[in-house]
This record gives sequence, structure tokens and C-alpha cells, in this order.
Amino acid sequence: MASLGLIGVNHIAIIASDYERSKAFYVEVLGFTLEAEYFRAERDSWMGKLALNGQYVVELFSFPGAPTRASGPEALGLRHLAFAAVDVPGVRHELLAQGVSCEELRTDPHTGLAMFFFRDPDGLPLEVYEVGAPY
Repeated sequence: MASLGLIGVNHIAIIASDYERSKAFYVEVLGFTLEAEYFRAERDSWMGKLALNGQYVVELFSFPGAPTRASGPEALGLRHLAFAAVDVPGVRHELLAQGVSCEELRTDPHTGLAMFFFRDPDGLPLEVYEVGAPY
């Protein structure tokens, strides 16, 4: 098969029901940096470019009247967004301390690495996975 020349994932786009609430969650709770922000008047829509550790990762959007999407259990489409961390229990502890509901810690039966799930303000499933996992 011919190589397409893909070298990685550029960003993940997320549409929020409440742009300011979601921006605060990703910046203040998860530690993203707001790199740029634009209001697109023709679409009555905000777009924020969020970075994690200096790497642009998430585009956060607002779209008035956007329909809700099923996110579980096991709905078709994007299943979840996973973040890598060295100290998975420590990340969970910090999220709980900030009032974020988290599932219990578990161990991936295939890799033996720690992981857990939680959700963003719109119910998007997010995961924290121990660094060292085969991608």
C-alpha cells in the first residue's frame, strides 16, 4: 500500500453547548492554554485553539442550535479522547479535588497500564491513560 504521507494528528474539534463553560473546563481544569480565539460573525460562532504542553491539540467551537449527539454507551463515531499521563492516580485525584466526577481507576488488561474515564461539560467521554502504552 502506498504511503499517504500522514505524520500525525493535527487537532481534534469539539463543539460545545456552552463555549465559555467548556473553555474554562479545558483551560482551568485540564490545563490547556488558549492559543488563539476568533469570533466568526457570519456563523455566530466562537473558535478557540487550545494547546497542551505547547502542542496545538483541540479546536473548541460554539454553534448555535447544534444538535446533541449520543456519546454512550458505545455510540457510533468518535468513542473518546485519551490524554497521556505519567501519574494517572495523581491526575484522577486532582480532577476529583476540582469537582470533576471520575470513574474508578482500572488497569488495561492488554497492557497492564493505569487508566480512567471522565466527561467534559457536554458529556464527551475523556480518558487518562498511563504513558508507555503502545499506540
